[in-house]
Amino acid sequence: MKILLTGVTGYIGKRLLPVLLQEGHEVVCALRDSDRFPFSDRVRKKVQLLEIDFLEADSLQSIPEDIEAAYYLIHSMSATADYIELERRCAINFREKMNHTQLQQTIYLTGMTNDDELSKHLLSRKMVEDELAKGQFALTALRAGIIIGSGSASFEIIRDLVEKLPIMVAPKWLKTRCQPIGIRDVLSFLIKSLGDKRLYNQNFDIAGPDVLTYREMLLTFAEVRGLKRWIFTVPVMTPRLSAYWLYFVTSTTYNLAKALVDSMKVEVVARDTELNEWLDIQPADYEESIRRAFKKIEAYDIGSSWKDAMISGRLQRDISDFIEVPKHGVFKDFRQQVVADEINTLNKIWAIGGQTGYYYATWLWKIRGYLDKLVGGVGLRRGRTNVNKINRGDAIDFWRVLFADKTEQRLLLYAEMRVPGDAWLEFKIEDGILHQQATFRPKGIFGRLYWYVVWPFHGFIFSNMLRRIADESPAPYTVNT
Repeated sequence: MKILLTGVTGYIGKRLLPVLLQEGHEVVCALRDSDRFPFSDRVRKKVQLLEIDFLEADSLQSIPEDIEAAYYLIHSMSATADYIELERRCAINFREKMNHTQLQQTIYLTGMTNDDELSKHLLSRKMVEDELAKGQFALTALRAGIIIGSGSASFEIIRDLVEKLPIMVAPKWLKTRCQPIGIRDVLSFLIKSLGDKRLYNQNFDIAGPDVLTYREMLLTFAEVRGLKRWIFTVPVMTPRLSAYWLYFVTSTTYNLAKALVDSMKVEVVARDTELNEWLDIQPADYEESIRRAFKKIEAYDIGSSWKDAMISGRLQRDISDFIEVPKHGVFKDFRQQVVADEINTLNKIWAIGGQTGYYYATWLWKIRGYLDKLVGGVGLRRGRTNVNKINRGDAIDFWRVLFADKTEQRLLLYAEMRVPGDAWLEFKIEDGILHQQATFRPKGIFGRLYWYVVWPFHGFIFSNMLRRIADESPAPYTVNT
């Protein structure tokens, strides 16, 4: 079957594509920036890539007319304050274009909307579903609540809270009920719904067997991880305070925290589970979903993470706009060092950031990350999805990966921290020499002042980082080729 896959760079899309290819489908991937295609060249050769911005109707003209099915996985939540209008426009543009193709079925993964009062986020999801339902194709809407899996936003927030806070003083929304589902089961529903005419023009709730309060989810998570935790709820904590609480304690962005807090006041419990019987799927319970997630984490096999989405940082434009490092009107810190072992040095470069750190004065990088978070930046909260795998578009702490090629032995990062300008950090090995360059393009007088303030620190931080990356000490992880 010829399938259009939207949202391929997102948490669900990155996991769904390999399954679709394994099932033998012909997949057309729609993404705004082909440089962000998060798979190897081997996978790239198996799919058709289309650069499409669903906010721009004209860009959809390249979609083939012989598309038979589509997965609509486009979400704009937390990207901007007006994400409702953005999501509506995307849905309308998709519907109008697909009305002129051979599309038979669109599968839309959305949120549960069973409560009497819905959050802004869930109202937006329902509005998108209503717009898609007006199309001349059949719509199958799969409504999920909390998705539990390594790298999912909900899972990472729960993990941060439980692992960082032995005692929690939390808002009363921890008493709200929800019905979580594991990512593996979500993928099963997405795959088995494809082409099933019984599901045409219908919506279904998909959920695991457990109905839990958020408090019970936190305590169960702690129990599975062998941790003792105490949670106290307070009757008064404004949504703004709740959002800031999540923002400073967990890895989420403030915009996403605000949207999640709004949604956490809404009960997300399935109406029924009849689809389980129709598709012969028995979702795992909450505890098993947690254990599955940690098996992936411990094996360094995290297929995708919400942190790699562009909405997790400040780089909202295409990567291609920044991949050419400017040469004029910039400040540079360039250093080079003969390497003892090119492979070992490459391994070190590919493991930088996250739990590895920066090889020298990592505590100073942590202070810089903390200060960045205080002013609304991303800080070091994102870490990295995999300890030794890097794809274009991935997040590494407060960096965004613009280019990563092991064959060329080159890594280019762009800073998403709050700075008065644009900053790049590049590593490249050529003829046994490691080249390291930090480039800063200042914005106004404050940008120039910023460079001169931090310049003294560069002298010992960058020089020692370069020396340790190039020396003979073993790399913490092995690069997967």
